Amino acid sequence: MALVYQPVMQLSGMLVSLLGWVLSCLTTYLPQWKNLNLELNELEIWTMGLWQACVVQEEGGMQCKDFDSFLALPPELRISRILMFFSNGSGLLGLLLSGFGLDCLKIGERQQEQKKRLLLFGGMLFWISGITAIVPVSWVAHATVQEFWDENIPDIVPRWDFGEALFVGWLAGFCLILGGFLLNCTICSTEVHPSSVHYAVAEQQDQCQCLETETRP
Repeated sequence: MALVYQPVMQLSGMLVSLLGWVLSCLTTYLPQWKNLNLELNELEIWTMGLWQACVVQEEGGMQCKDFDSFLALPPELRISRILMFFSNGSGLLGLLLSGFGLDCLKIGERQQEQKKRLLLFGGMLFWISGITAIVPVSWVAHATVQEFWDENIPDIVPRWDFGEALFVGWLAGFCLILGGFLLNCTICSTEVHPSSVHYAVAEQQDQCQCLETETRP
C-alpha cells in the first residue's frame, strides 16, 4: 500500500505547494493589503499595497499610483517587500528541487538517496517560504489593528482596515507549509522499492543454489 500512497502524497504535496506559491506571488503584487472607506464619500475606496496606492471609484474604475520612494514607506511595508520576495524565491526553488525528487519522475530512478535529499530540501524550502509569507501579512495586520484602535487618533479620522491580500497571504503560507509537510512525510515513511525487492529475491535465490550445491554428495 505504501507503494501506492507515497506517489499520491508526493503529488498532493507538490500541487498544494504550487497553489501556495502562486497565491504568494499574487499576494506580493495585489494592492489590497489595506482598505480605507471614507464616510464622507462612500463611492471611493482607497487601497494600499506593497508597490502602489489605489482609489476605486464607482464611476471611474480603479486609479493607482506607484510609491515614489522605498525609504518613505512604513517599516512593515518595507520589510514585507523583502520577505515576500524571499518567500517567492524559496518557493520556486523548492518546486524545482522537489520536482526532480518525485518517484514518478524516471530521471535518476536508481539514485533513490539523492532523490530523497531533493525532496527533503524542497520540503524545507516550502516551510521557509510559508513562514516568510505569513510573517509580513501578520505584521501588516498587527500594525493595522494597532492603528485602528489608537486612542490618540481622533474618531473623525478614517481608519485603515484589513485588505483581501492579507487573507490570500495567510492561505498561501498555510498551503506552502502543508505541502512541505506532505513531502517530508513521504521521506519519513518506510518504503520498499521494487528494485530492492528484486535484488533481494535474486540474492536469496543465489544463496539457496549455493546451499544446494554444498549439500549434494
